[in-house]
Amino acid sequence: MNRTIATTLLMAVTVSMLSACQVMRTQQNVANTVQISCSGAESCEFSRLNDVLIINEKNHKATRDALGRGWIQQRKADDAKKAQNSIYLTVPPQQYEVVVRFYPISQQHAEVFHVIHDFKPHQQYTFKMFRQRPVRGTGSLLNVSAPSPLCVDLIRDQKTIRRFCRPYEVMTGLSEYVEQKL
Repeated sequence: MNRTIATTLLMAVTVSMLSACQVMRTQQNVANTVQISCSGAESCEFSRLNDVLIINEKNHKATRDALGRGWIQQRKADDAKKAQNSIYLTVPPQQYEVVVRFYPISQQHAEVFHVIHDFKPHQQYTFKMFRQRPVRGTGSLLNVSAPSPLCVDLIRDQKTIRRFCRPYEVMTGLSEYVEQKL
């Protein structure tokens, strides 16, 4: 009987110590992380962070690898529009290649954006997509009627630190995102 009580007591102390260690480790990890989110489109999702797949392109669900690493977080969303962009990443600070899929109009067409950036600790980063509305000038009908460039701002704590725009190539209809001076 005494042996059972002693074993139970020892197990309870061990579990409480491990729980305390886990809480301390979690608090240390949260304090030394980077928060990365996306916004500005109908919806957006993180495709990849370096070589780790985050959200599956076919079923739009988080991968086991990303979930297992504890990178995926979800904000509480009030409406359906915010719910689609409610997932964000919490990762250790370092340089990453980030691949984001933006869906500017619908889920049928994705704009894929790649960037390499050195993420600093204790910062919040947001990839925000928008259409740059230039002042329309004169020119040929083909040039004037071309769609406005699609842009992505990398925002750190409410300040735009990098901007990438993809102008519409009139002749081919193809183009790439190019970093702009701020």
